[in-house]
Amino acid sequence: MTATATDLDTPEQPRWPLFSTTGILVGALFFTASLTPSMLPRDPMMQGILGGVVAIIGHEIGRAAAWLWRWLGFWSPPAVRGRWRIGAIVVAVLVIAWGLFRAAHWQNLGREFMGMAPVDTSHPVTIGWVAALVFALLWLAFRLFGLGWRWAGAALRRVVPPRIASAIGLAVIVTLFWALIDGVLVRAVFRVTDASFGAANALIEPGIAQPDDPLKSGSPGSLIDWRDMGRRGREFVARAPTAAEIAEFVGPDAMDPIRIYVGMASARTARGRAELALAEMIRTGAFERENLLVMVPVGTGWMDPGGQDSFDFMLGGNTATVAVQYSYLTSVLSLLFEPEYGIEQSRELFDLVYDHWSRLPPDNRPRFYVHGLSQGALLSQATLPFLDILGDPIDGAMWAGSPFMSPFWVRVRDHGNPGSPAARPTYGNGSLVRVVNQQGGLDAPHGGEPPAPWGPLRMVMLNYASDPIVNFRLDAWYRRPAWMADPRAADINPHFRWFPVVTMFQLAVDMALALQVPRFGHYYAYPDYIYAWSGLLDLPDWSADRRARLDAIMDARGPAF
Repeated sequence: MTATATDLDTPEQPRWPLFSTTGILVGALFFTASLTPSMLPRDPMMQGILGGVVAIIGHEIGRAAAWLWRWLGFWSPPAVRGRWRIGAIVVAVLVIAWGLFRAAHWQNLGREFMGMAPVDTSHPVTIGWVAALVFALLWLAFRLFGLGWRWAGAALRRVVPPRIASAIGLAVIVTLFWALIDGVLVRAVFRVTDASFGAANALIEPGIAQPDDPLKSGSPGSLIDWRDMGRRGREFVARAPTAAEIAEFVGPDAMDPIRIYVGMASARTARGRAELALAEMIRTGAFERENLLVMVPVGTGWMDPGGQDSFDFMLGGNTATVAVQYSYLTSVLSLLFEPEYGIEQSRELFDLVYDHWSRLPPDNRPRFYVHGLSQGALLSQATLPFLDILGDPIDGAMWAGSPFMSPFWVRVRDHGNPGSPAARPTYGNGSLVRVVNQQGGLDAPHGGEPPAPWGPLRMVMLNYASDPIVNFRLDAWYRRPAWMADPRAADINPHFRWFPVVTMFQLAVDMALALQVPRFGHYYAYPDYIYAWSGLLDLPDWSADRRARLDAIMDARGPAF
């Protein structure tokens, strides 16, 4: 079957056109909609990529709709079709021109909202050529796919009926394309990134000195080799606040916090690394501290000092934190290529530590907490065996930036109390879990009533409303997410509007740009960590004045990145 270059086909044999007038118009509308504000500002390259992707999707949707219209037998006189073709193309050009003219203004609305500098005058130009290039490449890919499908179907029609041949041909070409993408392109990218991140993980930075204190991981007396801890593990241990620094906040009773970190190179298996972590905990007296924290890092092995340092300061350094590296890739790559590694490592570590802790006398063991940021929150939630620990529960969990597929966040999000804010839902009577953000939430009313007193197990979920990694929804392509309804959370761009299909792709791109501005997107900051910890730890002498003092101390320690 030979494709034509217009929407005009005979009534007897409607065919797929190479270009569709209807598709061009729909693609132009999608492209312009993608330029409007979303959760986070976008640089021109990312905006151009997004525009090209949604434009080709719009073109293919319009192309399919035009073909279906003809296939159903709805025909118009040639003169009407000719006027439609000219009018649609003119409108498409005007829509694209208007969108590019407004693009800088729309981006600056979001940037002004977040206190960022405005874009320069070349912004629309870059968007235009990048989008055109992406559109052309994807158009070619779609045409190659269609050509392969027709070729496979034609070959199979010699032995099977036409409709069966078409279905089998589609399955064959999908399999071939997936093998090409996944087996060749994606794996090649993975090998390059794996080597790059592996080299970065092994880098020993000159500013990070090996500790001399035998109670610190990586020291000469440690069971863990300093070189095997990985770059992020060495940072985590070496940059811990000292007893002298903590004493400025709590007084002379401050202690040096215990920090234990096992790198991927420290043992060959997840079980081996967890056993090494437990042995180091016993060696350093971690179970003799008053507070024990099992922490799951993000994909690169990094732990946010805003969350960890504030925990140590608030508890006077009478803490022991243990973490085990399961990857050195970014969280996205780790989830795509080796998701089972994080699940296995998180489960092995918690199970071993909890088993040892639960065997200690209840009146002579530390309070037990778990913590994770981003992918660390997802893995912690996915592996925490709640049914197994109900008889002897831990003291609490604090999860920050739980990705949209995190099991407990999904439960709270989708089954929160009716009428509670979608971006910060309340759940049940508030005795088990509370969701907080920059505007608070620990004392949010549950069903019109104050939250019930905390139970024996506390869970605090720190989630920003403007975090696309938390609030992404696959169904955003056909319905507006609940968190876009008014009144919106204070950190959601008021100019953000919902468009079918386009909004889902806007949110997907926003996930890649979520670390731009502190306290927006996925950039969690120490003031909100402090607030979340205050609800979990229930410190008897906690006050607004002490929080302000700790804010000043954390601010002086510098940014997380």
